[in-house]
Amino acid sequence: MRCISPAAFLVMGLPVVLSAESPADAKKVLGSLPVTEVTVFKDGHAFVLHEGMLPTDAQGNVVLDYLPRPVIGTFWPYSADERATLSATVAGQEIVTVNKTALSIRELIEANLGKRVQIRESSEPYPYDATLVRLLERSSEELQETGGPGGDPALPQKSDVLLLRVAGGVRVVQVGQIQKITFLDEPNDQVGVEEFRNVMTLKLDWAGRPADHARVGMTYLQRGIRWIPNYRIEIDGKGRARVKLQATLVNELTDLEDVTLHLVIGVPSFAFKDTVDPISLQQTVAQLSNVFQENAQTAFAFSNAIMTQAASPRFSETRSSQGESIDLGPEVTGSGRNEDLYVFTIEHITLKKGRRMVVPVTEFELGYRNVFVLDLPFGPPPEVRQQFNSQQQQELARLLHAPKFKHVIRLANDSEHPITTAPALILREGRLIAQGMTTYTAVGATGDLELTAAVDIAVEKIDEEVERTPQAMRWNGSDYARSDLRGRITITNRKEDTVVLEITRSVLGQIDGASHEGRIEHLGRHEGWLADGVPAWWNWYNWPQWWYHLNTIGRVTWQVDLESGKDVELTYQWHYFWRM
Repeated sequence: MRCISPAAFLVMGLPVVLSAESPADAKKVLGSLPVTEVTVFKDGHAFVLHEGMLPTDAQGNVVLDYLPRPVIGTFWPYSADERATLSATVAGQEIVTVNKTALSIRELIEANLGKRVQIRESSEPYPYDATLVRLLERSSEELQETGGPGGDPALPQKSDVLLLRVAGGVRVVQVGQIQKITFLDEPNDQVGVEEFRNVMTLKLDWAGRPADHARVGMTYLQRGIRWIPNYRIEIDGKGRARVKLQATLVNELTDLEDVTLHLVIGVPSFAFKDTVDPISLQQTVAQLSNVFQENAQTAFAFSNAIMTQAASPRFSETRSSQGESIDLGPEVTGSGRNEDLYVFTIEHITLKKGRRMVVPVTEFELGYRNVFVLDLPFGPPPEVRQQFNSQQQQELARLLHAPKFKHVIRLANDSEHPITTAPALILREGRLIAQGMTTYTAVGATGDLELTAAVDIAVEKIDEEVERTPQAMRWNGSDYARSDLRGRITITNRKEDTVVLEITRSVLGQIDGASHEGRIEHLGRHEGWLADGVPAWWNWYNWPQWWYHLNTIGRVTWQVDLESGKDVELTYQWHYFWRM
């Protein structure tokens, strides 16, 4: 039979049978590889392990519909199937068919090709019975063949032309002309929609015939999951503290379903953390919430100020046990050391992307003691102070006015776990005392946690110049005067108990002596004495080079036990040079 255009079918009245099937396309079997294990760092990076048994396509390969955004050099796919080896991993855009609910008459027709219907057109007075044959379209293969070599893949070009098999032949109808359609068979409301997807193909070499399923996996480092530690510390007033650590989890990476989670204390070093691996097919990393930004307040406040560390987490295969169906929540199973980093392990974590979770991590006891700390910073010499304007003078007076002792608890970390930088609630007998922040405290070390200002311990500081010697030194062709000063710190304990005091006084110049066995230190510019920062007023004055050559920063520290109702007077002497 010779071919006749569809437009001539009804005109000529020829009974023609057309196939309702389009040319066979290579179907992609998309798999979703579950996350089984995640190692989470405090800066928002996560080392993710995917592994699972997935179906293979006609070539025996596994096609994934998930492309991570890994840090370059950290993406490692693998085959966990003894029957197959991984030969290559290919990422790219491909046309895949996705089943969706039909939302229009055209999609409903496309989902029910081959079924019997009753059609009523807007231009016809009576309905008629027909069988849905097909909707005309130009397939992706046809477009690629007719588009010339090197053309990009394209989605099928769909039309509004519908072919219906009726008693007299094949009827051509515009979908827009259909006023009413009645399905004589049970309709299907799911339609296959072709669309571009970023997919990853794990190409497998099989020793024999490819199996229907293969166990594959991949690991990578990506930014998107963060844990924020926080402590609850209950002190008994007798030197013992009960410490509870819980973690706030922020997940903006992927869905987690019954995974093993490792929470890391420590500061890792990722040399290429800002470079995304090209396997992701993305030019830039997606914008995450504020809790993942390095310049965010929480990121700065809770970072650990200790040495740079680098370690590779080691994973062990974990299987969830079959048990009762009651959901008892995640269970903390223990913790382990990994080089410089410390790891807490939590099992059976389920957390959808975009959600947050608070989970208890560990609990332990520490020893502590009450210490009252006073830090008296150095101020500018009179020669510098007189060059400040009135507003700067007022600000300086505010900064140096009315020093107060701070009540801190000095935690002795004799537990098995290091203490990380985190907010901490301090309670006694169930009542809230204060909220502070712990700093990184290794096992065997001590760390201070501030409670409040100690208003029951009065302090008065007086400094005075006792002598000025002109032309006391000559350097580099200039004469310099020497100013000798002395200071007095008077402390009165109005508390009911004996207190342990720790006082630090810093001065600009050389300390010549201190009472009460004060420990004297001098921080020269060659030792990086500005490494810890300078006070706000330091940059109000352009310090000359000779100042750094002739002077230094002196610091004296006292430790005193002061009984109730008693007072103590601490004295110190120092000098500095100034150009005449």
